Amino acid sequence: MAFKLGKARQPIAIGGIVDRKLSFKSDDASIPGNPVIRKKLDGVKAEANIDGSIFLDKSVVPGSDEERAILMHEMKHIVDMKTGKLSYDDDSITWMGEKHERKDGKINYNGKWHQEGDYTLPWEKH
Repeated sequence: MAFKLGKARQPIAIGGIVDRKLSFKSDDASIPGNPVIRKKLDGVKAEANIDGSIFLDKSVVPGSDEERAILMHEMKHIVDMKTGKLSYDDDSITWMGEKHERKDGKINYNGKWHQEGDYTLPWEKH
């Protein structure tokens, strides 16, 4: 017995430029396997979650260079979590096996409190 799958939409490249692309979600920011959810965030532009999803602040312009840079940064966190370099819970961040206290939007790293997302923190230096 045979069956038809229907019309498939294939990516078409013309002169090395993809003219059409496959669609995984209606939001162009979506990443296959890692949903991007736009919502109001307080004080940050994005958050990478342990479940592989990314929260992106509604203020980030869809399709902008800023959006692309933010998503690349957050995907690095997702990779770090999947490979075991990074983990977190409500009370701590664990980076490369070392646990750091987390409280009120701040992280205690080497005896000094830093704002979450501070680029001086080693897991933020990507």
